[in-house]
Amino acid sequence: MHSQRTQYQNAKNTFVELFNLGVIPIVNENDTLAVSEIRFGDNDTLSAITAAMLQADYLFLMTDVDCLYDKNPRTNSDAVPIEVVEDVTSLQADVSSVGSSLGTGGMATKLVAARLATSEGVTTVITRSSNPGNIAGIVDYCQSLKLVQARAQQDTLSRSLTPAEDDPLSNPISSLQLEAISKAPLHTRFLPDPKPIGDRSFWLLHGIAAHGTIFIDEGAHRALISKAGLLPAGIVDVEGHFVEQEAVRLVVVPTKRPAPSSVPNGHAIAPLSTPASTAEFEVEVGRALVNYSAGEIARIKGLQSSQIQGVLGYADSDYVAERSNVSLIKTGRPATPVLPSNMSLGDLTSIRDP
Repeated sequence: MHSQRTQYQNAKNTFVELFNLGVIPIVNENDTLAVSEIRFGDNDTLSAITAAMLQADYLFLMTDVDCLYDKNPRTNSDAVPIEVVEDVTSLQADVSSVGSSLGTGGMATKLVAARLATSEGVTTVITRSSNPGNIAGIVDYCQSLKLVQARAQQDTLSRSLTPAEDDPLSNPISSLQLEAISKAPLHTRFLPDPKPIGDRSFWLLHGIAAHGTIFIDEGAHRALISKAGLLPAGIVDVEGHFVEQEAVRLVVVPTKRPAPSSVPNGHAIAPLSTPASTAEFEVEVGRALVNYSAGEIARIKGLQSSQIQGVLGYADSDYVAERSNVSLIKTGRPATPVLPSNMSLGDLTSIRDP
C-alpha cells in the first residue's frame, strides 16, 4: 500500500515541480502504440484523474460540438444547449452521435470524466476544440461570474459596513468583466461538488487498480457508512487474487434479488465469474485496502473476529479493512472504469510519447 501511495504522490510532485519550472506537461495515452498493460482506456478519463490529483481549478474536455444539448443538434433544429450542470447523474442529454473522432473518448466518456473531476472539486467544461480561444473566454467568464456573485452576497450580508480599501470585492465591476459575462463562448459547465471527497479518498477510488472483489451484506455496508471498519462477519464472498494491502472493490449483495430497474443508481454489475453464493445483482459501493489476502478472507468470511486466530493460526487485525482504508462512492457518483490490475496513477510519470 505504501509503495502505491508513494507512486501517486511522486506523480503529483512531478507535476508540481514541472509547474514550478514553468513547464507545461503533456500527458497522453498513445491510441496506436499503447499496450493493455499501460492503458487507461481514453484520454478523457486520464485527464479527469490527473486534474483531480492536482486539484486543478478547471478541466476542459474539447470536442466537435459547442456544448451538450438536450437533443442531437445535427438532426433536431430545436435542440436546446445545456449550459450548466449541477449534478451529472440528473443530466438529460443526447450523447448518441456527438463526440470527437480525434481520439478514443466520445461524449459518453466525457460525462464519466466530468463526474470524476467534479467529485474532487474541479470545475469541468465541454466546448468546441476547433476554437482554442474559447478556453480563455470561458475562464474569464467564470472568474467574472464568481466576482459578481461574491459582490451580490457581500451586498446582501453587509450593506451597512464600509468595505476595506484593499478588499477586491469593494472595487466596482469593470466593463471588461461585464463584457466577459455577456459574451461567454457557448459551453457546458459542470459545477464542482461543494464537498469534495478528498485526496486520499479519491486515490483509493480512482488512483489505484482493484485486484479483486469482496462481496458484503447490507449490514456491513451500513456499518461502513457509519464509519465502522469492515469485519469478516459482514463478508459474503470474495473473488480475485490479491494479497494484504492491495485494493479491492466492495460490492453489496442485496438481501432480496431486485429487478434491474430497482437497483440503487441503476448500476447492475456482474463479476467476471459470479460466485454461486452471491445474488444476481450487485452494486459496487467503494474500494478498500485489505489486511488479509483473498485466500485468508475466503476462510474467515462470515466469522466473528474472535474466531480469526483459531482459523488462521494468527490474527493480524480484527478488521478485514480498517475504516481509514475504505472509501465509499458518493450517491450518484460512478466508480472508476476498470483499469488493468498492474496499472496505477504512479505510472503516469512513465507515460510519454515514443
